[in-house]
Amino acid sequence: MTDGQRTPVIIDCDTGVDDALALLFAVRHPALDVRAITCVAGNTDVDGVVRNTLTVLEQAGAPHIPVARGAERPLIEAPRSARHVHGHDGMADLGLPEPAREPADVDAVTLLRREILASPRPVTLIPTAPLTNIALLLRTHPEVVRNIERIVFMGGAAAVGNATPVAEFNVWHDPEAAAILLTAGVPITMYGLDVFTRVVVPAAEVRRLRASDEPGARLAGELLAHRPAHPDSRPDDPSETAGGLGDAGAVCAVVDPQGLTTHRLPVDVSLAPGPTRGMTIVDRRPRPGESELHEGTREQPLVDVALDVDVERYVKLYLATVEG
Repeated sequence: MTDGQRTPVIIDCDTGVDDALALLFAVRHPALDVRAITCVAGNTDVDGVVRNTLTVLEQAGAPHIPVARGAERPLIEAPRSARHVHGHDGMADLGLPEPAREPADVDAVTLLRREILASPRPVTLIPTAPLTNIALLLRTHPEVVRNIERIVFMGGAAAVGNATPVAEFNVWHDPEAAAILLTAGVPITMYGLDVFTRVVVPAAEVRRLRASDEPGARLAGELLAHRPAHPDSRPDDPSETAGGLGDAGAVCAVVDPQGLTTHRLPVDVSLAPGPTRGMTIVDRRPRPGESELHEGTREQPLVDVALDVDVERYVKLYLATVEG
C-alpha cells in the first residue's frame, strides 16, 4: 500500500495509558500514514507526555515520526492531571527505559500547521486529549481547515461523565478549547464515553499479549492490564484482568468507521462555572422544545456523535493490528 492510498493522520495526545494503546495501533496499521504526533498536558504534564510518546514509538519499532511539545496548560484553567488513573509517570509506572529519540525542534502548533498544509491529501486529525493544541491551531492558523478531511476526537459524553457526573475528562480539562473545536467548520466525529467504556479486550487476550516476545505487543498487554474493565478487577492478578481500549477505539473508528453508529446532532459545551462546566450538551430531542418556541433557536454545530459501537469488531481489529 503506497502513501497515496493511506489515510494521512495526525494524533494529538496526552500519553497516558490509553493514548499509548492508540499510538501502538496507529503506527502499525497499514492504512494509516501517521504524519506527526503532538503532545499536550492532560493525563500527566506535557514533558512527561513527550517522553511517554517517544518511548511508545521506540517500543513499537515505529519509523521516524515528528513529535512536538505543545500546551502545558489549558487556555484558562490550571492543569489537572489524571495520574491517579495512569500512574505517576502516566504510563502505568512500568519502568520503561528513557527514549533515545528526540522531539522535533518546533512547537506543536507549528508542526500541526506544517504537516497539515504539506500533506498531498486532506488530513484526519485524531485528538485523544484535552483540545488546547487544536484550539490554538484553529485560532492562529485558520487556513489549515482547507486541508483537514475530518476531526475524530475522543471526548465528551451524551450521557454520563467521568471527571464530573456530566463532563468527560478531556473536555472538562479545557472546555473553551472544546468549544472552539466544535466551530472548526470541518466534519467532526465525537467518540465519547458512550462508546469509549464499552470496547474491552477479554482477559485471555490480555494475558496472551503480556506473554508476547514482541515488545510492542507485550507493552499493549501491560497497558491493558493497567486499565481493568471493571473497578473490582485486580491488575496484579492477570487471570482476572480484561482491559479497556479507551482512546485506541477512536483510531479504530478512523480505520473502520462502519464499526460505529453515529447520529448527527447539535452539540454545545457548557462553559459556565459550576457543576455542569465541561459538559457536552448533546441535543437528542426529535423536535424543538419550549425554550426554542419561546426564545427562538440559535445555530449549534452539528457533530457525528457515536452512540453505539461494534465491540467485537474493534477488539479483533486492534489485536490483529498490534500483533501484526
